[in-house]
Amino acid sequence: MTEVNNQTDSKLDFDFSLDETVAEDTGIVDDAGQNAVMREKQRHLSLFSRIPVTLTLEVASVEISLAELINVNNDSVLELDKMAGEPLDVKVNGILLGKAEVVVLNDKYGLRIIEFNNKELGELAL
Repeated sequence: MTEVNNQTDSKLDFDFSLDETVAEDTGIVDDAGQNAVMREKQRHLSLFSRIPVTLTLEVASVEISLAELINVNNDSVLELDKMAGEPLDVKVNGILLGKAEVVVLNDKYGLRIIEFNNKELGELAL
């Protein structure tokens, strides 16, 4: 019987930003060492860039009781928690990453990103 070693790479860094540059902890790094670290970081980022995610635009929400929901019909109007004209929430896999407004692009809806925090992208890998 053969024993299979299933170890994961403990060097994966899930706390990253697409904008950040690689900084070495030792403080003294030669060019070859820095290049190797940069290549490894790019390899990890390349792997992450292939992972599909779901981007959603959340208009607003409202918390209602089940009794109220039972009484909802075709003519019902529910007041939401966001004022008209406020930027909408951009979520990636349920994590709030920014704000946007809706635009029309080639007869389809589109998003104009107003603010985006890509530093939170590391949370998606957890």
